[in-house]
Amino acid sequence: MNYIGIDIGSTAAKTIVFDGTQIVSSFILPTGWSSKETAGLIRTQLGGAGFDVGSDDTRTIATGYGRISVEYADKILTEISCHGKGGSALLAGDGVIIDVGGQDTKIITVENGVAVRFLMNDKCSAGTGKFIEIMANRMGVDINELFALAQKGNPITISSMCTVFAES
Repeated sequence: MNYIGIDIGSTAAKTIVFDGTQIVSSFILPTGWSSKETAGLIRTQLGGAGFDVGSDDTRTIATGYGRISVEYADKILTEISCHGKGGSALLAGDGVIIDVGGQDTKIITVENGVAVRFLMNDKCSAGTGKFIEIMANRMGVDINELFALAQKGNPITISSMCTVFAES
């Protein structure tokens, strides 16, 4: 059985395939102007990798801002619910998850695999994820390479400055 998780966010669409034991595939695409078009691109890429979202041995869950656009999803869940389940599995227990997205930032407390509390900031500079994407573009680096590069560097503080001012 394959389990496909699709998170179509405001700036990036993340897809992961889990076979019940381990992650067997994952990829990230830019969301672009149309979540529906992005959902179609994801389906095409999954098919090209040998994963049939319509088969009896595959279950697909969609989340994120564009979750409604994934018409082939078996189930649609909120980001907060998905963070609770996924975070609990990754943390092997309770903890706090920080999601820095393209339009907002969420802090989620997870207990027993359930998101029990969360705070969300969607005001100016909440889209620090978009800021990071813009800075990657300015540096000529693919956003998917940033994590590896960050591990080699020194920690810095990202201020609450507007991305427009920081870019200049």
